[in-house]
Amino acid sequence: MTDKIFYFIMVPMVYLAFVWCIIGITAKVIGIVRSPKLPNTLKIFPESKAPFLAAVKDAFTMPTVRKHRPLFWAFLMAFHAAIALLIIAHLDLIPQLRLTDPDSPHMIGNGAVGVVLTVSVIYFLLRRFRTPVRELSVPADYLILCLLFCVLLTGDVISWGNSWSPDGFVITKQDLGSYLSGLVRFTFEDPRSVLSGSHYVVVGTHVLLANLFLIVLPFSKIMHSFFAVPLNLLRRA
Repeated sequence: MTDKIFYFIMVPMVYLAFVWCIIGITAKVIGIVRSPKLPNTLKIFPESKAPFLAAVKDAFTMPTVRKHRPLFWAFLMAFHAAIALLIIAHLDLIPQLRLTDPDSPHMIGNGAVGVVLTVSVIYFLLRRFRTPVRELSVPADYLILCLLFCVLLTGDVISWGNSWSPDGFVITKQDLGSYLSGLVRFTFEDPRSVLSGSHYVVVGTHVLLANLFLIVLPFSKIMHSFFAVPLNLLRRA
């Protein structure tokens, strides 16, 4: 029974979570695009010869945040840079996309990426307990941050085990790559055939939390990232 539950979490639920997330994001975008146009302009930034490039620059550098909340800005920049590296690190696990030595036991960043992300999320969470952010926060804000923290922490256990432990993680980087390769190729293979050992539960928990994060994502404030460039463009148009 337990094996069947883990199989559902690590194979069918992964596909369902991704489909749900894509549908949710698409619905959110369509809803915003089809909403009535504002009667007044949102232009608050100086004109630019290349407004789109300026909007992209503002979205990635966040100059307003840097000016008024420098510490928050530093954590935001570190978080977004680490997220980009995390995506690359997960792609590196897939044999067909491997960027590093196929026999290397180390994750990209050797566990440092997870440290940066985990510390950043802890800061974002604690920040919401302080005025004035506390008054603007809703339960969903705490939920998504706690969920993200748990996703990162379980991922850290796997990454640190592979990169920092002299004996390594029971499940190797290559084993994880075989599991992800099966997902990408839609083989519906039982993860138990490639992921063995006592740490299988850790990987299963990590995947479950990641699935839940994808399910909640379209309804969270993190969705602002999908509209950062368009909003900055409106402020300059």
